[in-house]
Amino acid sequence: MARGSLRRGFTPDFDPDCGDADLTSARQDVVIGRWQGLRDLLGATGRDWAARGHRIRQLAQVCAGSSTVESWLSADAHSADALVLRAATETARTFNVAIAAGRGVPIDQHRVDAAVLACLTAAEAYPEDPTPWVSLISVARLYPSGVRRQELGRWWDELHGRDPYSIEGHLQVLHYYSARWHGTHGLMYDFARDAAGVAPPGCPLPVLVQYARVEEYRFALDAAQGRHSAVGLSQHWSHDGAASDLRRTWQRWVMSRTESGIAPAELRDFSYLAHAACSAGAKDIAGVLLGMLGPRATRTPWSYTGDAEKQIVKWRKELRLGA
Repeated sequence: MARGSLRRGFTPDFDPDCGDADLTSARQDVVIGRWQGLRDLLGATGRDWAARGHRIRQLAQVCAGSSTVESWLSADAHSADALVLRAATETARTFNVAIAAGRGVPIDQHRVDAAVLACLTAAEAYPEDPTPWVSLISVARLYPSGVRRQELGRWWDELHGRDPYSIEGHLQVLHYYSARWHGTHGLMYDFARDAAGVAPPGCPLPVLVQYARVEEYRFALDAAQGRHSAVGLSQHWSHDGAASDLRRTWQRWVMSRTESGIAPAELRDFSYLAHAACSAGAKDIAGVLLGMLGPRATRTPWSYTGDAEKQIVKWRKELRLGA
């Protein structure tokens, strides 16, 4: 077995649960229609909002194709955890409908309204939890013209008041403000940089700028539609502004962290920064980040620039990180 492992070399581990074994167990419960594992997991998670948000997002993806969350609510109609999960599940289902319809094709507004109502019901059931507000801002993107600025601002205030440094909450607003949805590149970058500017040392919010750069790249790639102009996007990652943003995030977030490990909820954020460092050719930063990540990886954003596994393996080999 050891000899075979050596022959295979390094292989990234794209575990969708990012190493959260308890979450993996709960997801398996969903497959067999057992809701008790979800109840126990979310009850044990408590008010660790980052871990809770990560777990609910992953559970919602699998619950979207089953009736497990509805079975939970049938057994306990007033469970706040069940209502919060249902809100995230309805959000996931609505996005699935939009994806199936195709980009730019509007979906039934009543479907979006129903997801919004589920989010507001969950927020009322669990007033302290920021998660329903994250779901709400996410599903707001699916209205053809978005929502009124005052409404989005009110929802953002509710979320920010509960979890002011929520990376996922900020990320949903960033997506909303992107040119791919209801804003512009400038509005998106302004939001990302404003959030990064007020983040305390060690907070991951500065990585929002790297998320914004990926959003801009995806927009440009869609606009190019495979034409030769797409070749010019190679400088997108390595120009002076991108390199400065990368080092600023590295200093303000990673170099100021007090934690030594990477929690499951942080894995995607680290992957975005590692991708930015590799794409910019910043080998000093890339080597440290890929070393911290080890075999753990998320497919995005690597999948937007090619085959995720091949890119990670190539960079690890180039940086001599070994298997």
